[in-house]
Amino acid sequence: MSDGPEYRDEERGPSEFRDPLIRQEAKKAAVWLGLAIFLLGLFALAQPLLLILAGIVFAAILDGGTRLLGRMLPIARGWRLAIVALAGFGFLIWTFYFAGVTLVAQAEGLRQLLTTEVDRILAWANRLGLVEGTVRLDQIGGQLSGQLMGSLGRLTSAVGTAVGALTSIVMILVIGIFIAIEPRLYERGFAWMLPMRSREHFYGTTSMMGHTLRRLMAGRLTGMAVEGIGTWLLLLAGGVPMAALLGLITGILAFLPNIGAIVSGVLIVLAGFSASPEHGMWAIAVYLIVQTVDGYLIVPYVARRTVDLAPALVLGAQLLFGALFGIMGLMLADPIVAMIKVALERKSKQDGELAAGTPAGLL
Repeated sequence: MSDGPEYRDEERGPSEFRDPLIRQEAKKAAVWLGLAIFLLGLFALAQPLLLILAGIVFAAILDGGTRLLGRMLPIARGWRLAIVALAGFGFLIWTFYFAGVTLVAQAEGLRQLLTTEVDRILAWANRLGLVEGTVRLDQIGGQLSGQLMGSLGRLTSAVGTAVGALTSIVMILVIGIFIAIEPRLYERGFAWMLPMRSREHFYGTTSMMGHTLRRLMAGRLTGMAVEGIGTWLLLLAGGVPMAALLGLITGILAFLPNIGAIVSGVLIVLAGFSASPEHGMWAIAVYLIVQTVDGYLIVPYVARRTVDLAPALVLGAQLLFGALFGIMGLMLADPIVAMIKVALERKSKQDGELAAGTPAGLL
């Protein structure tokens, strides 16, 4: 075979990486491949990542309480954190100890009440021809639970048992307490892995995220207290049965905006109409009053002090994260969206400052 000059004039083949075009396309392919691997790893590690994120949210609650207590009690941070943690755990223990027996009895009554009322509604729909055949709540519940468990993925199956749920709660509490004790330690440890030029932006972003998360959780806890206590007192004043249990459920579900309000409203109205039409109308009025106070007073105030999240965006995120990661994804959808928005706003501000030729400082 000859090594004549005619071979030197041939075009480079697709395996020739010295061609600038080939190198550029190979870099693009590597980026997309790396992104795909990252997303697959993110989904595969969804359970531990969500537990860590839940621990960070719990740490933000503890840190917010510690900072608030510091305005009234000028003592060391460690003592203030201990007071907040002990007060929170003490309140939970007191609630379960003194109200446990009553709430368990009411919970069984609520289950029977809901079964009776929903079966009555289904029978009425059957008479109108809206549903075919005899349909009962236990049959629908079994079908829906099977479909739901099939769609929630690995996270729900991992924590679906009582032992798994308890273990997850303990891990969230431990992670949250350790982070709240010395948050700067973990922040500096993560920043150490970044280039020096990116650390100032990272510290500014994490500071703003922490500020937003503390305010968001403070507003969420305030809304839970207002909705839970308000529902309990108003239902009790109107003579609606199981007022204490409905107040507790409403307060807990208030942590989930949009979806929680719908579920608690259905429970309140069904419980009211189970007693009498008058109690049912009172239950509707109570639900409207509580949701109006929360929607027009608490939520706008929290949005002004944190990040203004569109309700449709939050609801869409809840549906998406709930379908992918189960109850944990549903509960953490709002904080995740808030932190993503803060990160994007910080990035946009940095890009604007760099384009204008000014340094990207802290907010």
